[in-house]
Amino acid sequence: MSTPVTAGQPDPQAPIPRQISYIIGNEGCERFSFYGMRNILTVFLVSSLLMHLPEADRASGAKDVFHTFVIGVYFFPLLGGWLADRFFGKYNVIFWLSLLYCAGHLCLALFENNRTGFYTGLGLIALGSGGIKPCVSAFVGDQFDQTNKHRAKVVFDAFYWIINFGSFFASLLMPIFLRSYGPAVAFGIPGALMFIATIILWAGRKHYVMVPPSPPNPDSFLSVSRTALRSGRPGMALAAVGFAVALGSFAYVPEIGFVIAFCTALVAVIAFGGVGVWWQLDGARGKHPDEAVEGVRSVLRVLVLFALVTPFWSLFDQKASTWVLQANEMTKPTWFQSSQMQALNPMLVMLLIPFNNLVLYPTLRRYFGIEMTALRRMTAGIVFSGLSWVVVGGMQVVLDGGQTFSIAWQILPYALLTLGEVLVSATGLEFAYSQAPQSMKGALMSFWLLSVTIGNLWVLVVNAGVKNTVVTEFIASTGFGVTAFQMFFFAAFAFVAALAFGLCARSYRTVDHYRQA
Repeated sequence: MSTPVTAGQPDPQAPIPRQISYIIGNEGCERFSFYGMRNILTVFLVSSLLMHLPEADRASGAKDVFHTFVIGVYFFPLLGGWLADRFFGKYNVIFWLSLLYCAGHLCLALFENNRTGFYTGLGLIALGSGGIKPCVSAFVGDQFDQTNKHRAKVVFDAFYWIINFGSFFASLLMPIFLRSYGPAVAFGIPGALMFIATIILWAGRKHYVMVPPSPPNPDSFLSVSRTALRSGRPGMALAAVGFAVALGSFAYVPEIGFVIAFCTALVAVIAFGGVGVWWQLDGARGKHPDEAVEGVRSVLRVLVLFALVTPFWSLFDQKASTWVLQANEMTKPTWFQSSQMQALNPMLVMLLIPFNNLVLYPTLRRYFGIEMTALRRMTAGIVFSGLSWVVVGGMQVVLDGGQTFSIAWQILPYALLTLGEVLVSATGLEFAYSQAPQSMKGALMSFWLLSVTIGNLWVLVVNAGVKNTVVTEFIASTGFGVTAFQMFFFAAFAFVAALAFGLCARSYRTVDHYRQA
């Protein structure tokens, strides 16, 4: 006889909600469309769209365009999360922005020789893909409650697995279509998959749990934060410093570019304002319920961890730019394209997720007494990403010395980086959702994705820095080439971030914000 389950308590026999299949099907097609265009973007830019640049500048120009695009993709979650949480709900935002997403793909296919049209397409894809990102993962979480939340980890892992299933075939096939049929077909096929993704999402509309947007809330995150800042001069002073730094960054637009200036301004406002709110948060008590005040405190604590994840993203996203350009210098079969190496990443993800869950974590628990909590997994993941860049840095030293070798050697750094990705990214999705109060889930998921924007900001900053004469002279004095030096720099960046993340994680108290049944 089965044991009765008390209302609101976990039910061991609870099935996975059937509507999850629509969301996962939508995600698989959408991810094929996104990675299908993204993984050929650097190669297309260098070989076609940026031919107007001097040959020596095309690789650098392609990296700048690529990482600027990624910055946009992971900035627009702020907009998407806000619209979903406050006005339209997650499903509506996902559906309507998906249509803009389709229009962006159409622009890429139509304007392969027109920079203005092509960049417009990239902008629409950044808006569409970025805007739906926080909504989709939070929408998955909305399908669960206290009775079946233990199924959420399995679904989030499946969610991440299907992302990589789509990415694998896109990474493998799109370089072939680009070479054999040209950019119009290579960018058009991902557009068709995005249209199919939108249809799948629409088909499940009658089955979803639709958590309505939050009504205007006098005790919202921003309201409580404003009250806290106004409760004393030190907090207001810190916020003012943040705005002053933000405004000052735009004075350097001619030197550093608008994107770096804008992202720097955003970081300054969030960082200084957040510290000011934290410092004076108790000043909001009495004017707001204690629950709202503690909700803001929870969000701010999570944002500290998110900030320390940003170096991981600065390493991870360069596999589609810096690593592809390095692969061009290696020997390979004539039929094989450098960008096809990226198919290794999703293939390894699909293998590592079940391996970790079924073998690695149980083994560590049973024989070593180590429980791989979310924060421990994320700490280890950042370390593995740093190790991967030590390897590619060593390979670049060999290439700079005039020796060539097989592209197969890139398998090792891809394996290390992918292990880091599984430990950081798949874990972070579930962690971010569980730590967010209900009214702030979309917004907090946006901040998780914003960490990717900041990670790509570091790439642009470093790329801009190595153009400085003083910096290049210093690099030359080390005996390394510029590219190899950058690789070792990013590895060290990750190790420092892992140490700081691990120390912060030791004192972090996790909370449970899954909704009640």
